[in-house]
Amino acid sequence: RKAIPLAVALLCVSQPKVGIVDMLSRLSHDTDPEVAQNAIFALGIASAGTNNARVANILRQLSGYYYKDPSALFMVRIAQGLAHMGKGLLTLSPHHSDRLLISNVALSGLLVVLFAGLDMSSTLLSRKHHVLLYVLSTAMNPRMLMTLDGGEAGKELSAEEAAEVCALNKPLPISARVGEAVDVVAQAGKPKTVTGFQTHVTPVLLNTLDRAELGTDEYEPVTGVLEGFVLVKKVKGDDDLAAKKKE
Repeated sequence: RKAIPLAVALLCVSQPKVGIVDMLSRLSHDTDPEVAQNAIFALGIASAGTNNARVANILRQLSGYYYKDPSALFMVRIAQGLAHMGKGLLTLSPHHSDRLLISNVALSGLLVVLFAGLDMSSTLLSRKHHVLLYVLSTAMNPRMLMTLDGGEAGKELSAEEAAEVCALNKPLPISARVGEAVDVVAQAGKPKTVTGFQTHVTPVLLNTLDRAELGTDEYEPVTGVLEGFVLVKKVKGDDDLAAKKKE
């Protein structure tokens, strides 16, 4: 029974769904202290890096409820740290590339910590093995989209030149549409890849189920997936081509 909260957290890492949060909130008041501690920890995993106000309020109430229980209070503090991880700029989700791929390194870090949670008193709550929490650092990734200036379209960059552009850190603020991802596999034409989108200027934050696309035709991305740091190149317009012909 104490494994159920951890399994639920693994299914929705950094996705604080309403139903999941309600269930974990009920389990956090369970009569079995191990089930309650795992539920509190699962709340932190499910809301990791989201700054979710509802989870933050639940954890604040739990800190007052368990103020006499040092073990449960310690788990509440850990969950609060996970919920506000990186001030809302990081995520623990192992999915990447539009949720098509899973990072084995990130998934292994999550599994190690959640497996250790099956025996909290001997692992995460002990004096020797509480450092297992640091394994979560392998799953931490930035969840923002930042566009960098990659020069003009048509100019191929080598791997060294692309790394140099990223190292120079030249952010290029351009408009981007962020919304819920839509499955467009085997659809004809150029269907919209996002729905219910909002237009922002990069850098922007992406939730676990979100997808981004550029909101301007002046630039084109070097990669097909807009996540993390993306190089964009300026598209040559008709005026630029005419000027080159005259030269």
